Amino acid sequence: MKEVTINSDGGSFGNPGPGGYGVVLKYKNHRKELSGGFRKTTNNRMEILGVIRGLQELTEPCNVKIFTDSRYVVNTISKGWALKWRANNWVKSNKEVAANSDLWAILLELCDKHKVTMNWVKGHAGDIENERCDVLCKIAGKRSNLPEDKGYENSLESNKKQLV
Repeated sequence: MKEVTINSDGGSFGNPGPGGYGVVLKYKNHRKELSGGFRKTTNNRMEILGVIRGLQELTEPCNVKIFTDSRYVVNTISKGWALKWRANNWVKSNKEVAANSDLWAILLELCDKHKVTMNWVKGHAGDIENERCDVLCKIAGKRSNLPEDKGYENSLESNKKQLV
């Protein structure tokens, strides 16, 4: 299998607020940068989505090393939490509904196609690729006319209905 490196970062301006993700994919001497954003989202959703977008670019099963400054993403995948949540219909052991289950479902499906190793890097600490992803993330999240993060905004509507 091909050896691919994915660096990813995500964030939002306000939490929730406009947000973006930035991704750098590397395979041998090939490099590809990706970014995108949404008008209202959360930093955690953008962290997950950055990893998703990177994996979605791969056209065949690969050995993938993912580098992110999100302990949330690294721990949820590496420690098997998302697998347990999925097996329990997206309910956590404390009986609360798992946040961002729409994105975790996609990420787990992509991880099943590849051999994925999650690696945490300290953010804003001089890691060149993490810094580049951060720049891409900020540029994307500050664009005008950002689309709706339907997963986030639909979950808000669903929560409102449950409260009524």
